Amino acid sequence: MYTYSWYQWLSFFYIYCFFGWIFESAYVSLKSRRLVNRGFLRLPMLPLYGTGAIMMLWVSIPVQDNLVLVYLSGFLAATALEYVTGWAMERLFKMRYWDYSNQPFNINGYVCLSSSLAWGALTILLTEVIHKPLERFVLGANTAAELCVLAVVTVLFVADVIQSVKTALDLGRALEAMTKMKAELEDMQVQMALLKAEAADRAEAFRSEAVDRAAAIRDEAEAFRNVAADRAEAFRSEAVDRAAALRDDVINRAAAFVPKGTAGDLTALAKQLSALYDKRNQLAHHMTFYRKRLLRGNPTAFSRRFGDALKELRKNLE
Repeated sequence: MYTYSWYQWLSFFYIYCFFGWIFESAYVSLKSRRLVNRGFLRLPMLPLYGTGAIMMLWVSIPVQDNLVLVYLSGFLAATALEYVTGWAMERLFKMRYWDYSNQPFNINGYVCLSSSLAWGALTILLTEVIHKPLERFVLGANTAAELCVLAVVTVLFVADVIQSVKTALDLGRALEAMTKMKAELEDMQVQMALLKAEAADRAEAFRSEAVDRAAAIRDEAEAFRNVAADRAEAFRSEAVDRAAALRDDVINRAAAFVPKGTAGDLTALAKQLSALYDKRNQLAHHMTFYRKRLLRGNPTAFSRRFGDALKELRKNLE
């Protein structure tokens, strides 16, 4: 059973990738009530399903005469494949393209019991029903024509994988950069608030002291006013001198109370804040066709570390 040549295995892989795309797109479209071109690639293919189907066929070979063991082999193999694929994609692309965290008996959100049970049932359906007519089709195909079709599909598939991986990596870097910028913006806002608060506190302290000193001078002037009339002219001259001295002293103390460079620091920080806002907004709104396709094709994808940035991208997409 399943004694195929390498190009026949490759044919099965592409066919099951296509069938997986049909299933996923139909399921998600019905669930979302709108057409969804499901998948990681641009081509109508889901490599996870193609790889899973080939794995199911392989692991069922030694136990093909026992449906219970066929079920268990598919259950375990497909679950392992889904877990490893989900874990690797999240580490590489900063996003989780499917998530079972809200399902009972899940493992880190990458796999869950209901999904694994379905994989086991699908293994029996595949080996007993689906694969047999496909096997007849592939084995009966003209070898030269099959190789030509495979060559074309393989070139397109490899090019699509390369471009899709690049887009996913770019999207992951954008999420990471947007999250980092958000933290920097918040830090800058705190710094500006602290500088403004410090300047306000200094100004209030200076104002209070100036008021106290003015009151003291006023009291002293009142005392001088009560001196005999023959000292009035002398008092006037002295009062003028003391007022001038007070003015100079107030000016000097005001300069001392205002932190050196506070105004310059606030201006520079405001410019940095504005530039960072502009850069982050540009990054958030820079939505290439392929990035839009990737987000639209994976409406349930999310990111634990960069969830806010991903929500912002989806909002801009809408």
